[in-house]
Amino acid sequence: MPHDSLEELRQRLADFATARDWEQFHTPKNLAMALIGEAGEIIEHFQWLTEAQSYNLSPEKQQAVSYELADVLNYLVRLADTLHIDLIAAAHAKVSINETRYPVHRVKGDARRADEYPKEEIEP
Repeated sequence: MPHDSLEELRQRLADFATARDWEQFHTPKNLAMALIGEAGEIIEHFQWLTEAQSYNLSPEKQQAVSYELADVLNYLVRLADTLHIDLIAAAHAKVSINETRYPVHRVKGDARRADEYPKEEIEP
Protein backbone atom coordinates (compact mmCIF):
# COMPACT_ATOMS: atom_id res chain seq x y z
CA MET A 1 0.00 0.00 0.00
CA PRO A 2 1.56 3.33 -1.02
CA HIS A 3 2.11 5.95 1.65
CA ASP A 4 1.34 9.17 -0.19
CA SER A 5 -0.60 11.32 2.23
CA LEU A 6 1.08 14.07 4.22
CA GLU A 7 -1.66 13.65 6.83
CA GLU A 8 -0.86 9.93 7.06
CA LEU A 9 2.81 10.76 7.60
CA ARG A 10 1.95 13.44 10.18
CA GLN A 11 -0.14 10.95 12.15
CA ARG A 12 2.49 8.22 11.92
CA LEU A 13 5.19 10.58 13.21
CA ALA A 14 2.91 11.81 16.01
CA ASP A 15 2.16 8.22 17.01
CA PHE A 16 5.88 7.37 16.87
CA ALA A 17 6.70 10.27 19.22
CA THR A 18 3.78 9.52 21.55
CA ALA A 19 4.69 5.84 21.90
CA ARG A 20 8.21 6.84 22.98
CA ASP A 21 7.09 9.74 25.20
CA TRP A 22 9.10 12.12 23.02
CA GLU A 23 6.57 14.96 22.75
CA GLN A 24 8.40 16.53 25.69
CA PHE A 25 11.46 16.84 23.46
CA HIS A 26 9.60 17.81 20.29
CA THR A 27 9.34 21.50 21.04
CA PRO A 28 9.34 23.95 18.12
CA LYS A 29 12.86 25.07 19.05
CA ASN A 30 14.25 21.54 19.22
CA LEU A 31 12.52 20.42 16.03
CA ALA A 32 13.75 23.50 14.14
CA MET A 33 17.29 22.81 15.29
CA ALA A 34 17.03 19.14 14.30
CA LEU A 35 15.64 20.17 10.91
CA ILE A 36 18.62 22.42 10.22
CA GLY A 37 21.04 19.73 11.40
CA GLU A 38 19.54 17.22 8.98
CA ALA A 39 19.60 19.76 6.14
CA GLY A 40 23.31 20.18 6.82
CA GLU A 41 23.75 16.44 6.42
CA ILE A 42 22.29 16.70 2.90
CA ILE A 43 24.89 19.30 2.01
CA GLU A 44 27.71 17.00 3.10
CA HIS A 45 26.83 14.61 0.26
CA PHE A 46 27.25 17.36 -2.36
CA GLN A 47 29.99 19.51 -0.85
CA TRP A 48 32.88 18.66 -3.16
CA LEU A 49 30.99 17.49 -6.23
CA THR A 50 30.84 19.28 -9.55
CA GLU A 51 27.44 20.30 -10.91
CA ALA A 52 27.49 17.28 -13.24
CA GLN A 53 28.48 14.89 -10.45
CA SER A 54 25.64 16.17 -8.27
CA TYR A 55 23.17 14.92 -10.90
CA ASN A 56 24.82 11.50 -11.21
CA LEU A 57 25.03 10.04 -7.72
CA SER A 58 25.98 6.42 -7.20
CA PRO A 59 23.08 4.21 -6.07
CA GLU A 60 24.57 4.14 -2.55
CA LYS A 61 24.90 7.93 -2.42
CA GLN A 62 21.39 8.33 -3.85
CA GLN A 63 20.03 6.11 -1.06
CA ALA A 64 21.95 8.04 1.61
CA VAL A 65 20.62 11.36 0.27
CA SER A 66 17.09 9.96 0.20
CA TYR A 67 17.33 9.12 3.91
CA GLU A 68 18.63 12.61 4.74
CA LEU A 69 15.78 14.15 2.74
CA ALA A 70 13.37 11.92 4.64
CA ASP A 71 14.82 13.13 7.94
CA VAL A 72 14.30 16.75 6.85
CA LEU A 73 10.73 16.02 5.77
CA ASN A 74 9.96 14.18 9.01
CA TYR A 75 11.27 16.99 11.20
CA LEU A 76 9.45 19.57 9.05
CA VAL A 77 6.17 17.68 9.40
CA ARG A 78 6.65 17.33 13.17
CA LEU A 79 7.48 21.03 13.52
CA ALA A 80 4.41 22.04 11.54
CA ASP A 81 2.29 19.65 13.62
CA THR A 82 3.50 21.09 16.93
CA LEU A 83 2.69 24.60 15.64
CA HIS A 84 -0.67 23.52 14.13
CA ILE A 85 0.39 24.62 10.64
CA ASP A 86 -1.18 23.01 7.58
CA LEU A 87 1.92 22.56 5.42
CA ILE A 88 0.00 22.01 2.19
CA ALA A 89 -2.07 25.18 2.69
CA ALA A 90 1.03 27.14 3.70
CA ALA A 91 2.95 25.88 0.65
CA HIS A 92 0.13 26.85 -1.72
CA ALA A 93 -0.13 30.28 -0.09
CA LYS A 94 3.62 30.80 -0.45
CA VAL A 95 3.55 29.82 -4.13
CA SER A 96 0.80 32.40 -4.66
CA ILE A 97 2.92 35.04 -2.94
CA ASN A 98 5.95 34.08 -5.05
CA GLU A 99 3.89 34.24 -8.25
CA THR A 100 3.21 37.88 -7.39
CA ARG A 101 6.76 38.66 -6.26
CA TYR A 102 8.33 36.95 -9.26
CA PRO A 103 6.10 37.52 -12.30
CA VAL A 104 7.27 35.51 -15.30
CA HIS A 105 7.64 38.54 -17.56
CA ARG A 106 10.14 40.11 -15.13
CA VAL A 107 12.17 37.18 -13.92
CA LYS A 108 12.23 34.43 -16.55
CA GLY A 109 15.77 33.06 -16.71
CA ASP A 110 17.03 35.41 -13.98
CA ALA A 111 17.51 34.12 -10.42
CA ARG A 112 17.94 37.30 -8.40
CA ARG A 113 16.13 37.98 -5.13
CA ALA A 114 12.82 39.84 -5.47
CA ASP A 115 14.22 43.10 -4.08
CA GLU A 116 17.06 43.07 -6.63
CA TYR A 117 14.80 43.51 -9.66
CA PRO A 118 14.13 47.05 -10.86
CA LYS A 119 10.77 48.42 -9.81
CA GLU A 120 8.18 48.35 -12.57
CA GLU A 121 6.64 51.58 -13.72
CA ILE A 122 3.10 51.93 -12.46
CA GLU A 123 0.57 52.78 -15.16
CA PRO A 124 -1.51 55.91 -14.37
